[in-house]
Amino acid sequence: MWPQRVDRAEKGSTDCMLEVMYKTGKLCGSRIGKEKRAQGDQLRGDSLRSLGSSERQVAPVHRRSRQQLQGRPFKVSVRLEASGSSNSFRLLVRPQTGGTFKPSATPTLAAPSSFGSRTSNCGQDPWLAASLALPGFRARCRIAATLGIQCTSKRSCAGRPDQGQDPRQERLAAQPQAGRRSAALYVHWPYCEKRCSYCNFNKYIPRKLDEDAIRTCLVQEATTLLKLSGVQRINSVFFGGGTPSLASPYTVASVLEAIAQNTHLPANAEVTLEANPTSSKASRLAAFQVAGINRISIGIQSLDDTELQLLGRTHSASEALGTLEEARHLYPGRTSVDLMFGLPGQQVEPWLQQLQELLSRCDDHVSLYQLTLERGTPLFAQVQRRTLPSPDPETAAQMYQDGREVLREAGFRQYEVSNFARNEALSTHNWTYWQGGQYIGVGPGAHGRFVPQGDGGSLREARIQTLEPDNWMKEVSLFGHGTRKRVPLGELELLEEVLALGLRTDIGITHQHWLQFEPHLSLWEVFGESEEVRELQSRGLLLLDPRGLRCSWKGLAVLDTILLRLLLQLQNAWENRSPPTFKVTESGAASPRGDSCFKYGLD
Repeated sequence: MWPQRVDRAEKGSTDCMLEVMYKTGKLCGSRIGKEKRAQGDQLRGDSLRSLGSSERQVAPVHRRSRQQLQGRPFKVSVRLEASGSSNSFRLLVRPQTGGTFKPSATPTLAAPSSFGSRTSNCGQDPWLAASLALPGFRARCRIAATLGIQCTSKRSCAGRPDQGQDPRQERLAAQPQAGRRSAALYVHWPYCEKRCSYCNFNKYIPRKLDEDAIRTCLVQEATTLLKLSGVQRINSVFFGGGTPSLASPYTVASVLEAIAQNTHLPANAEVTLEANPTSSKASRLAAFQVAGINRISIGIQSLDDTELQLLGRTHSASEALGTLEEARHLYPGRTSVDLMFGLPGQQVEPWLQQLQELLSRCDDHVSLYQLTLERGTPLFAQVQRRTLPSPDPETAAQMYQDGREVLREAGFRQYEVSNFARNEALSTHNWTYWQGGQYIGVGPGAHGRFVPQGDGGSLREARIQTLEPDNWMKEVSLFGHGTRKRVPLGELELLEEVLALGLRTDIGITHQHWLQFEPHLSLWEVFGESEEVRELQSRGLLLLDPRGLRCSWKGLAVLDTILLRLLLQLQNAWENRSPPTFKVTESGAASPRGDSCFKYGLD
């Protein structure tokens, strides 16, 4: 149940804040459900579909004078009434003791079609309009958190209020276990305002965008794949693209609500949105926060306007820094920035100056990405035609090494090859990838890795959704999802992924974590007697000890070279292993070796 709270007017104050709950004519705070005082509510069905008969909704904060309250709890009845137009409504209240309904302090509220936009009507409260327009639980949690109350739900809040622990530390401390019915979820928004000159991602520049249609399909595919996966908990959600900050906050909230309705989505789960500066003004960032986003990743890429033009970015350096400042204010401790290096003609010292300036303004997470020239991109063509110099790999390597040093001196931990954090601000979503956890991909071209338990499967599958948005939407409408390709992963393939991804992190692969995927072939057995591994250890690049297998800080810089040797050693050890008779799959069934990608004990 929702907590009941009615504030008293403080001595000497001129008004007080009263917060009530609305549920099918019931006010949780005033317990007048039996009287059904709100049965006469006239709601516009389409614009207020989030206020369904089974939904609770936070009603607006209403101000009453201290003289009327006289220091006692003040209970009210609430009525939502359609206003003159079909896309707005107003809220009326009256004392529980009787009287007539009167307009609240917020007489006119925008319907979802105008959600997130500014209004010249000084009587309108955009935060309140957002809370009423958004579907379901996460919007209520956001408003409740703003008001300082604790909300609980058997599905989305685990039935108890949060105890104030940092969820990132708690989740990252425990290594994910194979077979646990949890996953991360990635949502791909495929649209952009403009294609960057270096980008070959699955993205499109729409002439006309039917957001209602793609929203419906994202919700439908998320629902279908969650049921298919059989997962009982989503630990994190990541909206990527494309440019997902171009989507409406209502779309983001709809997807999150669909997730919460089909599995357990903790109220403190990390929910990240990738954002470009030109589509991330303060008002829009605030609207995304109401929708349920609690972490922002800003694609700054460069603080040099000439380089930004070369990359085809639509923002300037000053716009990027302005967006960063606004994001830090709204998402303190949860704002990440991306910076690229290794551009054609780029030099070490000017780039390091950009990094230093960024560190003077950034939050607690920085990602450094080296430019990769992808065939088919305008930048690749310019280099091929020699209108631009080819990026110098030695210069790029020096940038990376010097950048790591600068970040370490600034108190950042390099917890992954490209990612740096301080104050434990690690990305828990990406951590799921690097630890070999399951993840579900929703949207055009999204990738996923999960066991389709709802379909009776026991093998983890690599799944790819249909790339082109229109075709993807047709398939989702017909089949409930747009999965174009699904490939069961063999045991060796999964172990190769665990090795390649796990070694990207500073903790590497612990013995316990490895045994969750392969209980019959330990890290010692695979790598302990290898001359290649001994050579890497003697050069200070690799460590194999009682903690597990991991790269040194020096070794992370040359991980690609190390991985080639280790993958070959794993393949040799796999071919020469002595197979046990039986194992247990992730779904819990015993089967001969070779049938499943996950297994636990059992000779």
